[in-house]
Amino acid sequence: MLEKFFDLKGHGTNVRTEIVAGVTTFLTMAYIIFVNPDILSTTGMDRDAVFVATCLAAALGTFVMAFLANWPIAMAPGMGLNAFFAFTVVGMMGFTWQQALGAVFISGVIFFILTVTGVRRWLIAGIPISMRSGIAAGIGLFLAIIALKSSGIVVASPATFVTLGDMTHTGTLLAILGFFVIAAMDALKIPGSILIGILVVTIAAMLTGVSSFAGIVSAPPSIAPTFLQLDIMGALTVGIFQVILVLVLVEVFDATGTLIGVAKRAGLLTEGPQHKNKRLGRALLADSSAIVGGSLLGTSSTTAYVESASGVQAGGRTGLTALTVGVLFLFALFFAPLAGSVPAYATAPALLYVAVLMARELVEIDWDDVTESAPAVLTAIAMPFTYSIANGLAFGFISYALLKTLTGRWKDVHAATWLVAGLFVLKFAFFTE
Repeated sequence: MLEKFFDLKGHGTNVRTEIVAGVTTFLTMAYIIFVNPDILSTTGMDRDAVFVATCLAAALGTFVMAFLANWPIAMAPGMGLNAFFAFTVVGMMGFTWQQALGAVFISGVIFFILTVTGVRRWLIAGIPISMRSGIAAGIGLFLAIIALKSSGIVVASPATFVTLGDMTHTGTLLAILGFFVIAAMDALKIPGSILIGILVVTIAAMLTGVSSFAGIVSAPPSIAPTFLQLDIMGALTVGIFQVILVLVLVEVFDATGTLIGVAKRAGLLTEGPQHKNKRLGRALLADSSAIVGGSLLGTSSTTAYVESASGVQAGGRTGLTALTVGVLFLFALFFAPLAGSVPAYATAPALLYVAVLMARELVEIDWDDVTESAPAVLTAIAMPFTYSIANGLAFGFISYALLKTLTGRWKDVHAATWLVAGLFVLKFAFFTE
């Protein structure tokens, strides 16, 4: 049955290879079941309910990818977007988490429409590579400052805004240990290095009294505190305009780039600007519809995970790999006590290491052309320094259009870039947080 449905022979694979690939992918991305509740619970959301929503949203999105697109790509709530949800939309802008979930739902609907109408591909084609790289790196830097703050490595200072924290604090030392454990294991190509690092620090935190042991396995907690709690009407306010714009833009760049990148590595796409493949359209529909499902369950935007490349490297070529990942996320529902035992000092090194990986995008910037590099760098540095992905995007797109115009190269600016820059100008001119 599996052979026929997923066309394993046609893709040069078998059941054993696909399952091993699925397990590999799950191990590399399972850290999200600990990190996402830790981040979103800062908004007042019930941590256990977010844990369940995270597992279910990941399983749902991955199942859709498996059965609709038959691609070996897994999905889960995205890193960066969850931080934007918690620390910018709720923390800085003052929206309730219910309104933020409403914004995620609206962005998912818009994302779905953009996908169906083909506008999504037009947007991707119109955003310069340097800007896309700056956005990815900037989100990484945004995660980095969150990690440094939550671990106590960086603290507030009235004189210099930020300064070095107490490096003798046990929790801070454990976070530093966790980072090096993760980095070393990843360098040694050990699968699940981030997950293992989180567990190592969690155990060490329990042994040193930094956190308490709440158990390992239990029946799944109730999802009621977050299920269908989104406030769509409350999200339809003037101030939410930039929130939805940012969510849609990041979802477009992040998800599409991941899908195309992983699919090309798996040999599922033909070369060329259009990336022609009959299943690409289905994959694009799968990830856009998963965002809507995740918002209903009670989590931030769901997206395709670049960690899927580890499963592809292990031989995964079909939706059976994704199906395996989805099933494992369902099994993870029974580990809620363990997730509740994970302290911020254990998730911080995971965030910091993901930031390091995302910062690699800086190499893709065209450093020989200042009209390309300057906007990309402004995008990247504005995100952590203003504590907002939205401001980073605004600085980047507006400066890109201005620099190209001032140097007589306004014709080099794609209509999509002009559109996004114009929307951010309107935001600064008429809408305030």
